[in-house]
Amino acid sequence: MQIIRQLNALKTAIADVKSDGGTVALVPTMGALHAGHMQLVHEAAKRADHVVASIFVNPTQFGEGEDLDAYPRQEEADARLLREAGVKILWAPDAEEMYPHGYSTTISVSGVSMGLCGGTRPGHFDGVATVVSKLFHQVEPDMALFGEKDYQQLAVIRRFVRDLDFTLEIVGVPTVRDHDGLALSSRNAYLSAENRAAAAHFPKALREGIARLEQGADVTATLDGIEQQILAAGFKSVDYVSLCDAGNLQELATLDRPARLLSAARIGSTRLIDNMAVTPTTT
Repeated sequence: MQIIRQLNALKTAIADVKSDGGTVALVPTMGALHAGHMQLVHEAAKRADHVVASIFVNPTQFGEGEDLDAYPRQEEADARLLREAGVKILWAPDAEEMYPHGYSTTISVSGVSMGLCGGTRPGHFDGVATVVSKLFHQVEPDMALFGEKDYQQLAVIRRFVRDLDFTLEIVGVPTVRDHDGLALSSRNAYLSAENRAAAAHFPKALREGIARLEQGADVTATLDGIEQQILAAGFKSVDYVSLCDAGNLQELATLDRPARLLSAARIGSTRLIDNMAVTPTTT
């Protein structure tokens, strides 16, 4: 596996990889890899002839007071995992390479980026859309794979890919969970043992709420109940609990179409997100 840090070298390596006519899949990450990331890599290897992974902790998607400096960085261990999984190229630029002096362009995606995490993290999805679009231009993959855990992020990427006429395929991969149901996340490493045990109540509250919704319970009352259940488990606050259209993420007052239950909550100093599919009630 080649580890590349300069764009000119990346372009040369990508051209060499593509010279056999094979397809290329990109797995963008911010490092601190876990089984969820590796599931993306394994799925990419099933779908394409060559896999390229990127590690870049993107400063433009972190807001003031967020955890940019504390975000876990473990490139040596990450590179070992990617090499063992058969990744051809690891693209690992620094911030100066990704955003050269004088850089002044931002991509903003309206609609799906509003509310939810976009409401509590202003500018976050502008940073995501900008860096991901740059990665697509840099690597020129045939497809790119993203986890469904960041469901709003996935929706934002799908929208700008459609709107800006990118030709690659966007593949969403189901969330990988720990033994107790907690969605795997690099930020789980921040949790104390006590908070990690309490965090298992987060997905449990969502699952139980979905069961009620699919049995025809009132949406507003059910969402309120989920929030109270999360807080009772020891979470400090709940940013949102929302039932949304699975495609455009518009909030729903009734469960009358394929939907997604999405939530973000804070425990200790850590912000966790999760989401799950909700099947509309049949009549």
